[in-house]
Amino acid sequence: MQKMYFVLSIFVPALLLAGCAANVSAQSREIKTVDSGKSDIASKDSPTDCPVTVPQNPQFTPTSPYSNPGFEGQFWYGSHSLWTALPKDGAWFGLPHNPEGYTQKLFWWREGYFWNKEPEPDLTVTGERLDASAPPLIVSKATNAYADDISSAMLVGVDFPTLGCWRITGKYADAELSFVIWVAP
Repeated sequence: MQKMYFVLSIFVPALLLAGCAANVSAQSREIKTVDSGKSDIASKDSPTDCPVTVPQNPQFTPTSPYSNPGFEGQFWYGSHSLWTALPKDGAWFGLPHNPEGYTQKLFWWREGYFWNKEPEPDLTVTGERLDASAPPLIVSKATNAYADDISSAMLVGVDFPTLGCWRITGKYADAELSFVIWVAP
């Protein structure tokens, strides 16, 4: 009898913990929509009603030293006036989460931009959620960036307040570039 109590004292708490872990995992995939308050389960794959940006045909290729995006699974998107690197599948997932939202760094390039000549570029980035109402995108002030693999670039940090389908627009000098991205858990 003592053996049975011992086994049950281990087995029952293990079942309870397993059930709690499954519940937490399911909750972490929920996204709340502001307009209706309902919960949706988000997936890593973008839904058909989210027109994510895919590689152009023909694909944009900037001049040297920007031979490739330098990031696996990404492609250049834009024109010589303004471009960025985007994921080929159109989704950002597993982004760090903080009280403001899901964080991502966005690099932007322009032919003739040099990080040391314009340390605080006049780059404006905005965003809007396309598939539901959401608080506004939080965007940091633009700064410069330089590394051998990316050369001279402009950089902003963004916080997506919710998961979902987002259109991001960057404006620099006379150029404007927009793309659609699926932000998933």
